[in-house]
Amino acid sequence: MDKTIRKYTKFEEIKADEYREWQALPGYERLNAIVELSLEGYQLKEPTRHVQPRLQRILVHLQRPQD
Repeated sequence: MDKTIRKYTKFEEIKADEYREWQALPGYERLNAIVELSLEGYQLKEPTRHVQPRLQRILVHLQRPQD
């Protein structure tokens, strides 16, 4: 693990560096990180339920404006 201390003067620099690090990861590692964060979020929302690691389908209903 790379333990480097960096000093930033602007928030934009932090976000740019974070984005570069994220993009440098292979796709499967980024996907694993997203799954882990999603599971942790679900467990925070409902700590009593055992959350299964799987991709969730999300249904979104968009209402189109009447012409």
